[in-house]
Amino acid sequence: MENKSSGLNIELGNASSKVAFEHAKSTYHLREGRRGAIGQQTDGSFSNIIIFGKERIGIASDGVGTKIELAERTGIYHTMGFDLVAMVADDLVTAGFEPSDITNVIDVNLIDQSIINQLMAGLAKACTFAGMAITGGEIAELGDRVGGYGPNMHINWSSTAIGFLSEKRTLITGANIEKGHVVIALKSNGFRSNGFSLIRKIMQQQFGDDWHLAKYDDDITWGEKLLTPSLIYTPLINQLLDAGIPISGIAHITGGGIQDNFLRALKASKKGAVLDNLFEPLEMMERIRQLGQVSYDDAYLYWNMGNGMLLVAPPNHADQILQSAQSLDYQAKVAGKITDSGTVHLEFASTN
Repeated sequence: MENKSSGLNIELGNASSKVAFEHAKSTYHLREGRRGAIGQQTDGSFSNIIIFGKERIGIASDGVGTKIELAERTGIYHTMGFDLVAMVADDLVTAGFEPSDITNVIDVNLIDQSIINQLMAGLAKACTFAGMAITGGEIAELGDRVGGYGPNMHINWSSTAIGFLSEKRTLITGANIEKGHVVIALKSNGFRSNGFSLIRKIMQQQFGDDWHLAKYDDDITWGEKLLTPSLIYTPLINQLLDAGIPISGIAHITGGGIQDNFLRALKASKKGAVLDNLFEPLEMMERIRQLGQVSYDDAYLYWNMGNGMLLVAPPNHADQILQSAQSLDYQAKVAGKITDSGTVHLEFASTN
């Protein structure tokens, strides 16, 4: 669908990703029987498995997108590392991989060493949280090829991460999802690195060019609030998988919202779901939705609306998952159940 208010076309983006993936698959045969062979061709997965002898490796690539403009507007750079790590580590762990290493590319118009220091300090802190090592990177000075806000350094930031599948773990493809399994939602703490084109457009219309300075409340500006770093779910998922809990599917709720991402997790099983007990939208998400007169259909398409990850598991393991989440200070709840419908029925959790 195309949303004229956001300037984004989800269907076109999905179709383009499919075209790109078809070209990628045309190269798989080049590594057959050799190190680097593709272990499983799962079109709906968030990452793929690569075989290096006895080692099973996953690779994921992503970036922080236009959320970086919030750092440029506020001068706060040390939180963006959590957004970068969340996008790749949480993609890897959805397939069962333990994320282990990350490399990154910082494209800039000009180099500001102080800002680079803040970005990398934040990345190191995020990697410490996720248990990952930074193994390399590149700072590319590209002049006016990189645009941005204000007179300071303009930035595009992306990364590639790898993870491994230990002998105790099996690849999570969603093929083992069964009718009657429960869906558990993990609460988010803010917008992840997606949907910011629409957010920025709404803020511009409501508050003008300097919208980041508008007060969210007495203590914080909109710019600071929207910069809330992404919550990284990898430590919790690692704990659950290492404990042997049979998680049958995981969906990382990023671009495309809940339905699009959860359908990817359900693709292999051809199952459906009823999600009737999701977390309510975060206050700032609901306020932005109302400011921009965004329908709930569109809001749940572009944003996680308070639900950053969905887990699927047999119902007798639900309590153990909830207890583990609480022990690591994550908020979790049973949000629905798996059906044979082949579709995802979502009941919007309104704050009204």
